[in-house]
Parts: sequence; structure tokens; C-alpha cells
Amino acid sequence: MIKVGILSDTHGVIHPEIIKLMNDCDFVIHAGDIVDEDSLRVLRPKQKIIAVKGNNDLHISSLGEVEMLDLPGGNIAVEHGHMHGHIQPSHDSLRDTYPNAKIVVYGHTHKQVIDKEGPTWVVNPGSAGKTRNYGAAKCLQLTIKNNNEWDIEPQIFDDVF
Repeated sequence: MIKVGILSDTHGVIHPEIIKLMNDCDFVIHAGDIVDEDSLRVLRPKQKIIAVKGNNDLHISSLGEVEMLDLPGGNIAVEHGHMHGHIQPSHDSLRDTYPNAKIVVYGHTHKQVIDKEGPTWVVNPGSAGKTRNYGAAKCLQLTIKNNNEWDIEPQIFDDVF
């Protein structure tokens, strides 16, 4: 079994419960708007962190705009999403851009979304920090039991931290 923690839009602050959850995962995906690169140091997954630049991360030269994570049963495409529609990134555009992905992860809107329409899921973990989190810090946890059994669950934590 493989656990993947998915977060985004931390803007330099990550909810302590989300840090605990991420550090229990094999992989952590951050879909951008990190703002303070040092904030990633608290994330210590068992295998690897995959992070991309958001529209507020132009100063972070160590990150790219797109990353791919190959896992048993499929791959995950990661980008911030702001190039697919400023206010609400288009899920059709994201699916068209990554037709071979099992999941496309994006951020930008700070709103949690799990769209399982069609063969490519499109997900947004929501804001895992304090900036525009709409009352609660959020993230997603993906559990891969085997090549055919992928389960994604929303995680929501009290805003008081």
C-alpha cells in the first residue's frame, strides 16, 4: 500500500495536523504557492516530496512548473493550474494537457475539489495554510492498494492553529 499526501497554497504556513498527516505518507505532493521555501522543510515523507511553482513562487528557482509522479497503476501530473483559467482552472483543459495521467493535481483556487469524471481525475487539495482557507485547512490523502484500487479522501482541519 502506498500513501500520497496532497497539499497546496500554503503561503509559508502549514497546519500542524496536515504536517503530521503528510509525514505519515510515502510521497507528498505540493501543488504550488509555497511562498517560503523553508516551510517545506517540515515535510518529511518516507520517500519523496514533489513540489511545483505557483503564481506566487516565481522567486523559487529550484522548482519547475510541472512534475510527474509514476506510481503503480498510473501517474500523477502536478501543476498549479493558474494557466488553465485564472479564477477557476478548466478541468477539461487540464485533462487535455495530461491525457495519460490517472490524476491531475492543481491548486490556485484554495478550494478543495475531487472530480472523478472520466478516466482522469482532477483534484485540488484546497489551502493547507491560513491564507484564504475558507474556515478550515485542507488537504487530500490518496491510498493506492494495488494497480486498480486508488482511493482519495478529503481531509479538513480546524482553522485554529
